[in-house]
Amino acid sequence: MIKMNFHVMTLFPGLIDNAMGESITGRAIKAGHISVNAVNIRDFAGNRSGSVDDYPYGGGAGMVMKAEPVYMCYKHICGQIQERNQGTAEGGKLPVRVVYLTPQGRTFCQKLAEEYAGEEDIIFLCGHYEGIDERVIEEIVTDYVSIGDYVLTGGELPALVMMDAISRLVPGVLNNCISAQTESFSGSLLEYPQYTRPEHWRDRSVPPVLLSGNHRKLAEWYREQSVIRTALMRPDLLENAELTQEERKLADSINNKKN
Repeated sequence: MIKMNFHVMTLFPGLIDNAMGESITGRAIKAGHISVNAVNIRDFAGNRSGSVDDYPYGGGAGMVMKAEPVYMCYKHICGQIQERNQGTAEGGKLPVRVVYLTPQGRTFCQKLAEEYAGEEDIIFLCGHYEGIDERVIEEIVTDYVSIGDYVLTGGELPALVMMDAISRLVPGVLNNCISAQTESFSGSLLEYPQYTRPEHWRDRSVPPVLLSGNHRKLAEWYREQSVIRTALMRPDLLENAELTQEERKLADSINNKKN
């Protein structure tokens, strides 16, 4: 069975465990499709107080996370992975990709989620305070990733966003095996509109095609609506979308009306 193993280096492991233990990801963990290993960096502080930060050289506001606790946490996780793989065909397969959540990184997207879904293990490094000692970042980090151009108090929320998106692409996680392929951003198009009962609500009705039972017409409608919605809301995505000549004309006509 294909399985994704997430490892999170964090000061707040409870935040990771609680969030990932709910809903779809929680069921996926119980079913064995994914695992989440949140490791507290403070456990490697090397002092009674569990302090992992200090004043920055050169002055400046705030505190910086020290290199050694982060590095020892990383080595601990690598040891866990090696121990798990011992005696298997993948035994000792390292290094693992280490993702540092930072606004300076590559912007996370569906394509990147698909790339990460092909990994067996991923380690997320969640920073806090004013950052992490650059030396340990240079030593262990392989990927710099951002979820947007804004600043958060730590890397836990970005890590959760990424793990949620990646998990949905792991076989067995979603009940509907085609869901991950038809949702928003798949094929560089947004998802078509969805409807449920009742058929009529506050003077608004479900589009008749959805009641037709004609699968060919349904597929055509889904595709057309995805093109329309993308052109209206995220026209930038159309640059990488594979469209027919008619679909491209439709998107262009919508953009021309907007302008």
